[in-house]
Formats: sequence, C-alpha cells, structure tokens
Amino acid sequence: MPSEDWTAPGVYEVVPGVHRIPLPLPNDGLRAVNVYAVTGPDGPVLIDSGWAVADARDLLQAGLREIGSELGDVQRFLVTHMHRDHYSQAIHLRREFGTRVGLGAEERWSLETVSRPGRKAAEEQVTLLRALGAVEIAEKMSGNRPHHDPAEWELPDEWLAGDEVISANGRDLEVVSTPGHTRGHVVFYDTPGGLLFAGDHVLPTITPSIGFEPAMTADPLGAFLTSLALVRNRPDAMLLPAHGPVVPSAHARVDELVEHHRVRLDQMAAALAGGAETAVEVAGVVTWTRRERKLDELDVFNQFLAVCETGAHLQLLVSHGRATMQERDGVRYYTAT
Repeated sequence: MPSEDWTAPGVYEVVPGVHRIPLPLPNDGLRAVNVYAVTGPDGPVLIDSGWAVADARDLLQAGLREIGSELGDVQRFLVTHMHRDHYSQAIHLRREFGTRVGLGAEERWSLETVSRPGRKAAEEQVTLLRALGAVEIAEKMSGNRPHHDPAEWELPDEWLAGDEVISANGRDLEVVSTPGHTRGHVVFYDTPGGLLFAGDHVLPTITPSIGFEPAMTADPLGAFLTSLALVRNRPDAMLLPAHGPVVPSAHARVDELVEHHRVRLDQMAAALAGGAETAVEVAGVVTWTRRERKLDELDVFNQFLAVCETGAHLQLLVSHGRATMQERDGVRYYTAT
C-alpha cells in the first residue's frame, strides 16, 4: 500500500480482482469508509457504497475509472448494513442508473421504522437514554437531532438471507448474518479466496458500536458476541473492514474484540458493586476510547453511544446472572449479584 493512511483517496488492490476505494465521511470521526470493488467482465460488484455526499460520489467515480469502469457499469451493490455511510449512496445511484441494491433481511425493521410518518430522527435513542438515566444527554440529543432525509432509506431491491451464495465475477460470496452492530448486519465470505468483507462487524483498530439503529433489540451485545463466535469458527480469512486497513487475520482481531468485551463486562460489574445503579452512572465510572477519557469529556453523540453501549453490557450481565434490573419511574436500576 503506497500510504500508511488507510483513509487516503485512491484505489488499492487487495488481491487481483478486488480493490479497496476509501471514501470520505462528512462529519464522522471515522473519516472514511472502505468500498470494495469485485471486478470482472460482468461489471463491478461493490460491497458497501459510501455516504451520499458529492465528494464521495466523485471519488467513487474516479476510483472506478482507474480500474476501467464507470458508475453506470456497477452490476449491483451488496450492503453490509443500513447505516447511511454504507447504504445511502447506493440508493442515490440506483435512482440514476437502476443499479440493484441488496441488504440483509433483518434491516427491514429499521428501514420501516425510519420511514414511519411523523417520526423524528433518533427518537428511539432519546427514549432509551431516558430509560438509562441519561436525561441530560437525552435533552441535548433532542435539541441536536441529525438531518433526516426519508429518501435515503428506501427499501433495497433484494433482501439478503444468511447462507445464500452470490456470484460476483467468478467469486462466490457467501452471505453470513452477523447481528450485533445492527440486527440485520451481514458479512460476505469468499472462502476459497480467503477473504472476509466484514463491514462494521469486525474492525481492525476500533471496537464496533452495538445496536445503534432505529429498531433496537433487547440484547445487542449478546447477539454481537454470538456473531463473533460464528466468524471465529469459520476458516480464517484476510479481514477487509469498512473502517481501517486490510489486515491478514480476521481471527486475531475477533479474539481481541472478545477479550475487550470480557474486560468491559468485569469493569461494569465492578462499577455496580461500587454503588453505581444506572447505565449513565456506570458509564461515568469507566473510561472511554483508547485515550481513556471520562464520559463528560466526550461530545454529545459519543456520550450517547457510551451510555447505550453501557446499557447493552448491563443487559448481558443480567442475562448472565451477574446483575439484576428493576425499573422505577421509567428508569432502569441495576444491582450486582
């Protein structure tokens, strides 16, 4: 790779016939998202699409031209999950070129929720924050809701089911359901080629957020850890993530993620034993990011993520019998056992 900065614009060959095209994000600390082009005589198949902003479209077009194609030549988009940095550009380009878009079947719940008439952006998260005791953060989120464009959330052309195999220019891509980051997240395995197109399920340098979606589930962390075990039980493969550089072993990173959550569960159990009772109180005891920041040092969006992920860890502690939960006046209170 000519640059150590994985976000640097360009086209990077992963293996012959597979290219990584990083595209910019408009207001995200992640800075970029990787789109992967599986090339061949049938026209490129793109895994994920980027955020529907002008810079991302221009760089995707430039990248495809560098490998001998145009936007209109794209055969189909295979999207790992419904977050806008993966899905929205596919929907915009479909309107222009008629390109088919595939998405995991369980994402239907969130897309239908987002499209509900009268729904306000992030209203489910605001409600959850209140239940987790984070009233102040909920109020800030309510006053700073993200732009909501219903046109970005049109339904795909096809719902992808786990275990189906998609032919892409001579590569057989197996669709594997990996709920956790979202309930309908899928990854694509090229098992003979030793490649895992992992979306946000396995990221090489950061820990994926859990359950950040409109149609939330009761135990997103439990689902995520089960999905990690599913990946770990398959043959190892080169990890092609949505955010971060390509790395040789998916298994090695899965082991690190599992250990990270084991440690976090112990830390949060200790916070409960020390007297914290709500998710926001626990989130204020533990530290966040590799810089070990306190909760009040984070911006509002990352405070929201931190509290919601704390809630997911506490729910798993309850499921494991390491804590109990009682709801009083709409707020969830936890006790270590």
